[in-house]
Amino acid sequence: MTFRTVLSVMRADDSDQDVRTAATLCDEIGAALSVLIIGFAARPPISAGIDELYAPGHEGRAWKIGMLDRRCREIDGLTTDMVRLEKRVREIETLLGAMHLRCEVNTHYGDQDSVGDAVRQRALYADLTIIGPLLLGDRDLALSVIDGSLAETGKPLLVVPKGAKATLCPRHVLVGWDWRVEAFRAVREATRLLSRSKEVRVVMSDRGAACNGNRDPGAEIADYLARHGVRVTVDRMPSVGPSLDAVLARHAADASADMIVMGAHGYRGLRQRIFGGATRWIPEKLPLPLFLAR
Repeated sequence: MTFRTVLSVMRADDSDQDVRTAATLCDEIGAALSVLIIGFAARPPISAGIDELYAPGHEGRAWKIGMLDRRCREIDGLTTDMVRLEKRVREIETLLGAMHLRCEVNTHYGDQDSVGDAVRQRALYADLTIIGPLLLGDRDLALSVIDGSLAETGKPLLVVPKGAKATLCPRHVLVGWDWRVEAFRAVREATRLLSRSKEVRVVMSDRGAACNGNRDPGAEIADYLARHGVRVTVDRMPSVGPSLDAVLARHAADASADMIVMGAHGYRGLRQRIFGGATRWIPEKLPLPLFLAR
C-alpha cells in the first residue's frame, strides 16, 4: 500500500530524535507526519473530592486544611505538566515547520494504562506507525504503542532499532515467509516498498512443499510479488537446523539487506525479538528496520 500518513509517538520529556527519524522518512516518500506526544503525570491524580472534606469522621480543622493544601499542590503540579506539554507541542511544530513537512501534533496526558487507547485513536488515521530507538528504550511505552497500533488497528509497524539506517525506499529487502496469514499481510502492506526495491529475497522453510501439493515451494508468493513488479529470489532453508531467526539474520547479512519484512504472529515471540530473550536479534545482533503486520 501507499503510506500517506505516518504516526510517530514520543514522550514529552524525550528528545526529538525519533520524530526527526520519522520526519526524514516522511520526506523521503512525500507523506504527512502525525506526532502523538505522551505526557505522564509526575504526581498521583487528585486524591479526594471536595465532598470528602465534609464526610463524617473528617471534621478536624487541621485535617481539612492539610487536605486542601495537598489538593492545591496537585492542581499546581497538573498545571505545570500541561504547560510543559504545550511547550513541547510548540517545539515539535517549529521543528517540523522548518522542515516544510505536512504534519499534525496531538497530545495525550494520563497514566500508562491509557496510552494504548490514545495510540489506537491516532493509528486508525495513519497508514504506518514508526517505533524509533528512543521509544524502544522505554519498554512499557513501546509495548503500549505496539498494542495500540499493530494489535488494535491491524496497521503495519516499522521498528527502527538503534544503529539502523532507516529508509522507506529500501534497495535490498528480506522477507520472512511461513505461509501464515500474518506473513501475507506483511507482504501485502509492504508491496509498494518491495516493488521499488532492487532485490527482494524471500526466505522460507522447505516444509511448505507438503502444503502446496505439486506446486514448487515459494512459487505462489513469488508469482504474487512478480505480478506487482517485484524482482524476487526465493531462498529455501531446511526445516531442521538453525531457527528461523538465525537463518534470517544470516541471510540479511549476506544480502546486505536494508529491511526485514515479516508477519507479527505470536505476541510473546515478537516481544522477545524486540525487547529481550534468547531471540533478541533485531536490535542487538542485527540493527535493521523491521516491517511488521498481523
